[in-house]
Amino acid sequence: MVDIATRVYNHKWKIDPIVRSLIDTDFYKLLMCQSIFRNRPDTVVQFQLINRSTDIRLADLIDKGELREQLDHVRGLRLTRGESTWLRGNTFYGKRQMFRPDFMEFLENLRLPPYHLEKRDGQYELTFEGKWPEVMLWEIPALAILMELRSRAVLATLGRFELQVLYARAMTRLWEKIEVLRTLPDLLIADFGTRRRHSFLWQDWAVQAMIEGLGERFTGTSNCLIAMRRDIEAIGTNAHELPMVYAALANTDKELREAPYEVLADWHEEHDGNLRMILPDTYGTDVFLKGAPDWLAGWTGIRIDSGDPALGAETAIRWWQDRGEDPKKKLVIFSDGLDVQKIVELHHQFHGRIKVSFGWGTLLTNDFRGLVAGDGLAPFSLVCKAVSADGRPTVKLSDNPAKATGPADEIARYRRVFDVGQQSRMDVVV
Repeated sequence: MVDIATRVYNHKWKIDPIVRSLIDTDFYKLLMCQSIFRNRPDTVVQFQLINRSTDIRLADLIDKGELREQLDHVRGLRLTRGESTWLRGNTFYGKRQMFRPDFMEFLENLRLPPYHLEKRDGQYELTFEGKWPEVMLWEIPALAILMELRSRAVLATLGRFELQVLYARAMTRLWEKIEVLRTLPDLLIADFGTRRRHSFLWQDWAVQAMIEGLGERFTGTSNCLIAMRRDIEAIGTNAHELPMVYAALANTDKELREAPYEVLADWHEEHDGNLRMILPDTYGTDVFLKGAPDWLAGWTGIRIDSGDPALGAETAIRWWQDRGEDPKKKLVIFSDGLDVQKIVELHHQFHGRIKVSFGWGTLLTNDFRGLVAGDGLAPFSLVCKAVSADGRPTVKLSDNPAKATGPADEIARYRRVFDVGQQSRMDVVV
């Protein structure tokens, strides 16, 4: 097992680059990329880094030259022969050859498009623009780079023994969480922590700890590279990016209202089983379910990623019941800002009523809260979102208005078109 503290103390980025592979990304990005490659290959999309924790002044902490080195390193990455073989021949969600030959040829020849980087008011303005199937694969590496460079900036102030103690404390904290999770009957939990991890080495350690501590109750990781190296399941379905871009391309209010369902109709043609998971909150869960076509009720389940998770699950249960579906046969994946206490609470509330699963993110792979002076390693809310498609602004409303993104006038328009009523504002931790 890697001695992380010694590695951090001794090595520079050329030995430990932050992003080591094009598949050091989340599985859902590759699934979505294939769908986009098939359905919307020529759409030009711009992504932008957004630091929602404005008190963390990234441009004051992270050297611009070092950031450029890491970004340039990613642009030089290509799929290795072993990675290509794994993607082409492995079984994902019970299906062999999930990725079609034409898409694999595209991926094998891919070089990520250029980026634009500036400093502005203590933050980095980082944007990426290009054809959607190419530029979308910048999201996860960009977030991982900024998060880990911030970690490295703080860790550089610590001595060798301080680093050993720091990681010993963080490991103990995580193992204590795992010991609590062991008590939950029929637990299903996966690692969703790539995008805001403390570091690659730490995420890999956390995954190994979950494998040993939870056994079959740990269902896999969203990180493709770690899934390949540790011979475990790669986990992921789809994300808000799809309906956000489809909606931005709509020409009328009617097309805008139908855009979230058009996305899932395209998805329905490509995937079955546990890949048929609804993500309903892009423009409000209540509105989405109210207007959803009947065939969506037959999908495997729902992922809840904003708002009050218990309320979201209750809403889904009522929706399935109203459409003659048995909620006990449906899967609900909770994935928003989870930590052990909330996982235990939700498991107790819904175990036996539905199939319960958890996508554990930042507070699995980046919980160093209170472990250094000034809490300098506490996780913060950094996102990289699609902000325009073919020159039109994108919008996300969410079930939590604190997570809304897009120009104010467009947010107002979307709220009108989707008939979004009063929403409860909740703090965004990560």
